[in-house]
Amino acid sequence: MTELAAAPLDDLAAEAAAHTPEPELEPAEPGEPESEAAPESEAALESEAAPESEAAPGPGTTITPDLELVPVIAAGPRTVGRFIADALRASGVRYAFTVPGESFLGLLDAFEDAGIHVIGTRHEGAAAFMAEAHGQLTGRPAVCLGTRAVGGTNLGIGIHTALQDSTPMFVAIGQVERSFLGREAFQEIDQVATLGRLAKWAAEPRAAADVAAMMAEATRQALTGRPGPVLLSLPEDLLDEPMPEDARIDTARPGAARATDQEIHAVIELLASAERPVILAGAGVLRARTSTELTHFAELLNVPVIAAWRRADVISNDHPLFLGMAGFGAASSVRERLDAADALLVLGSRLNEPTTFGYTMPRAGLRWAHVDLVPGETAGSTTPEISVASDAKAFLKAANERLLGRAVLDAALVATRQANNRADREAWEAASVIDGRPWDGPGVHPGRTIATLRRVLPDDAILTTDAGNFAGWAGRGFRFRRPGTFLGPTSGAMGYGLPAAIVAALVHRDRPVVALVGDGGLAMTMAELETAVRVGARVVVVVFDNEQYGTIRMWQERRGTGVGVASELGPVDFAAIARACGARGARVERDADFEPALRAALAADRTTVIQVALDRAWVSVDQVPA
Repeated sequence: MTELAAAPLDDLAAEAAAHTPEPELEPAEPGEPESEAAPESEAALESEAAPESEAAPGPGTTITPDLELVPVIAAGPRTVGRFIADALRASGVRYAFTVPGESFLGLLDAFEDAGIHVIGTRHEGAAAFMAEAHGQLTGRPAVCLGTRAVGGTNLGIGIHTALQDSTPMFVAIGQVERSFLGREAFQEIDQVATLGRLAKWAAEPRAAADVAAMMAEATRQALTGRPGPVLLSLPEDLLDEPMPEDARIDTARPGAARATDQEIHAVIELLASAERPVILAGAGVLRARTSTELTHFAELLNVPVIAAWRRADVISNDHPLFLGMAGFGAASSVRERLDAADALLVLGSRLNEPTTFGYTMPRAGLRWAHVDLVPGETAGSTTPEISVASDAKAFLKAANERLLGRAVLDAALVATRQANNRADREAWEAASVIDGRPWDGPGVHPGRTIATLRRVLPDDAILTTDAGNFAGWAGRGFRFRRPGTFLGPTSGAMGYGLPAAIVAALVHRDRPVVALVGDGGLAMTMAELETAVRVGARVVVVVFDNEQYGTIRMWQERRGTGVGVASELGPVDFAAIARACGARGARVERDADFEPALRAALAADRTTVIQVALDRAWVSVDQVPA
């Protein structure tokens, strides 16, 4: 940094204070290790939202948040199944999601006494989505379970999603008895060699003596470094065997990586010496619960922030330094601003394909720094000038202390950045308007639907989304004002929106939860409407219904053949299906009818499906009716 006259910090800090409260993270249990993202003081814990509900659901009953599920000390020798359940609880697991199977009853039966809620789902894919969404929302892992090859393969879509989202998650799959292994027994496959390839790490114990070490390593793999899913293939006959008397649960984990003073200075120098720098922030910021520190860092240096794809809630979208979300559905100004950057800090992002616009950025020759728990995992990208292995919160706190205590910024460069930032913000605001085009029907204007959601919902409402072009209107036009209020899969998995919303409603019963889905995606997991009713989750499901796989139909049109092979769908009465499952259902065909339906759904005592008719002329946020 050139030591010229110090430039005064502008008044963004005061403006940001109202926009960036930290997202909720329930405190760790007494005597158990906190996750890497855990709050650092009792005051921080007191400011967080209430912990997850802790009541065990019985058959046909709802989960009540006023009861705590307390672990019960095992009577007699501890079985392998109970040891695994206790180890999962010690690692932070409070929820298990499953379609039950006979191959893992020795584990399933142990969960309640271990203090873990069990949620029965209608499909293993939804169970895996729920576990992934729980980890993404809270930073605390959940476990999903399936039986042998048939249940395990159904879990696969959620395992892949957890890997792509860098979400901590445990996957337990029942295996055939050990004496049957390798004989192509009933529902047998080599689960470690097949399904394990989807996970970060996988193991199959063959003896009770192997289990303690396996659980210790599984916990470290799931929660440290780049978090991710770990898969445990558990032979059925092993689960009821007694554990060795000296077996202990190992919860030790290495501390989070921290940047050195030299690395922090180098990153600050990179940004402070540039005229058009930008920060690209991803899930690592959200997982570390450090949006406030990121906002302060951006203000101190007058450097704008762009969110990685489907991480639009990294800081308040109303903050003048926020310039939108990269990736599919991004406003045109986002790509233009990234291309114009003369310095870039990538913070807590693995730089996936959508975020980098097909691995075209960071462009060759751009000076950039990468700060992440595992900064080397940037396949397809150019090599960063500065690579820092660090937890985002630790880095930002140290960087802010240095800026407040020792930094003197070049006044001319600060003024240039401020002027550029104002122009860039104006460009993004103009490019991100989604409800301006006239439309009188048939069906609704999707941009107006999203605008109505933003106007009606409180700032702490949680949105979940599925895969599909409909999500582009929310990604571009919905203004997230609090971190931790959006759940979306970077895997592009259809069927995610409803299961994720059910989990969000269980964890945060006092906050509205809205699932944004297409008719194709909802049809894949709509059986979980009954699950939502059974467990007492209050979710509003907004279905954009154009009776087709719209994204694929768009790509078919771009091929120029005009042939929509397999992408045309028939009508489904989703509102009636919701009512048949015990939920509420409504159909909306005009813009004027959406807000009353939404308000009624928010006031209802149970899940509501709002089926929104969408004309096929609305192809995407960038391809709208003429």
